[in-house]
Amino acid sequence: MAASDRVVLGPLVGAIDQGTSSTRFLVFNAKTAELLSHHQVEIKQKFPKEGWVEQDPKEILQSVYECVEKTCEKLNQLNIDITNIKAVGVSNQRETTVVWDKTTGEPLYNAIVWLDLRTQPTVERLLKIIPGQNTSFFKTRTGLPLSTYFSAVKLRWLLDNVEEIRQAVRDGRAMFGTIDSWLIWSLTGGKNGGVHCTDVTNASRTMLFNIHSLEWDSELCHFFDVPMEILPKVRSSSEIYGLMKMCPSLKSGALTGVPISGCLGDQSAALVGQMCFKDGQAKNTYGTGCFLLYNTGQKPVLSEHGLLTTVAYKLGRDKPVYYALEGSVAIAGAVVRWLRDNLGIVKSSSEIEKLAAEVGTSYGCYFVPAFSGLYAPYWEPSARGIICGLTQFTNKNHIAFAALEAVCFQTREILDAMNKDCGIPLSELQVDGGMTNNKILMQLQADILCIPVVKPSMPETTALGAAMAAGAAEGVGVWSLNPGDLTAVTWERFEPQINPEESEYRYARWKKAVMKSMGWEISEPQANGDSSIFSSLPLGFYIVSSMIMLIGAKYISVLSALT
Repeated sequence: MAASDRVVLGPLVGAIDQGTSSTRFLVFNAKTAELLSHHQVEIKQKFPKEGWVEQDPKEILQSVYECVEKTCEKLNQLNIDITNIKAVGVSNQRETTVVWDKTTGEPLYNAIVWLDLRTQPTVERLLKIIPGQNTSFFKTRTGLPLSTYFSAVKLRWLLDNVEEIRQAVRDGRAMFGTIDSWLIWSLTGGKNGGVHCTDVTNASRTMLFNIHSLEWDSELCHFFDVPMEILPKVRSSSEIYGLMKMCPSLKSGALTGVPISGCLGDQSAALVGQMCFKDGQAKNTYGTGCFLLYNTGQKPVLSEHGLLTTVAYKLGRDKPVYYALEGSVAIAGAVVRWLRDNLGIVKSSSEIEKLAAEVGTSYGCYFVPAFSGLYAPYWEPSARGIICGLTQFTNKNHIAFAALEAVCFQTREILDAMNKDCGIPLSELQVDGGMTNNKILMQLQADILCIPVVKPSMPETTALGAAMAAGAAEGVGVWSLNPGDLTAVTWERFEPQINPEESEYRYARWKKAVMKSMGWEISEPQANGDSSIFSSLPLGFYIVSSMIMLIGAKYISVLSALT
């Protein structure tokens, strides 16, 4: 095909979106944010033991290559010139931990995924030597509590249990990174000059990073006994890290020399993709659960209500860092699947909207889906799910409506906690994720929050955020971060349609139902060995086992330095 036949669109930007269940490569028009093409590949998870979750880093990398190649083929079929791709950004599942050999380019163990629970004994061992066994001991430096969730304890487990990694550390061959680091190193040359780096958002999820100085913390590394020489260099979320090196025989070979210039953890990427750049703006991603990030501006706010303090983004080496409060709702889309799979109330997830619309009310029925306890702001592992307020009139439609309301009430509780922590009033809630296609849910959310809910027309906000960071980087400069310049991004607004008094009445009834759900379980864990979700919570509010391993006296001096 002649070059003159190509569709001229101006500069394009690619985004690698590497998640827990799949990898995608998406290409956007940098002037309009229009999504032009993409490809997706599923990723396998391995469960070698109860509570263990692993992935193959080589499979993850290969999935990226495949997605890039297939997307380039699709663009070629659309007569779009891939040489117009001027930059590539990376968004990734956070906390998942990889250690590899820099001389061979081979992983030294499978990636330990963020939700893996094997490090519970490691957490308990470390907790024993912290004054008062306080899980929040490090929050002033890291914004995080001590938990299985974060990378430091995963890395500690690898160093304790994998001889190949210990030997590689002794030989100076080991490199540590979260998925972003592994991908950037590999895509910029790997063992032949690959760039070993991460960005501030991913670094802030390791428990080794000081969120104030924006540097690896030597005392935290000493406490966790992690050698600092294996850590990646911390960079901003928007700058040129290195240049792509692709196989020249492939369609994607044309991307060789294209800068990788954006990097954000997935939830931060969604915040940027939603253009929540002002203090008091928040986004909520509705998936299996909900992740809420609330922009607190250039000052970190330490939560007193069970939320995380995290780095939101730093869009340039010389640009200021922005922080966020983060909270999670345990059961969102999962409650719909429960109604489908366990009760058979609906045959498909999409059917719940139709059922709820037929009645338009729960008729006084309230559903608290505390299937494994309650998350923020209660952190109550003894709670269990209840459906209350039933009458002879109640039917499956009312229960379906109550289930949707439950998602909205839980979101309200998280946002109330955020308002208490930072005092910044929320003017509207930006939303994304699969459940946002449910218009009944979105209207309910606006009614219960008493503020507008705003949904973008383009649902790929995580990938969009990575592309924005890459395209706006110094030396690339093809993407404006002014929301008014992105003509392809439109929004659907859901305004509150009930008066605040009715909203408060329903919310008060919900909280009464929550109180009724508490105190059902006395002990954790159950005798059959099943783990509570609290052992995997990002916030680490879970029952600590009484069987604590002793720690060597070498840590005592570190504690004195940390206090």
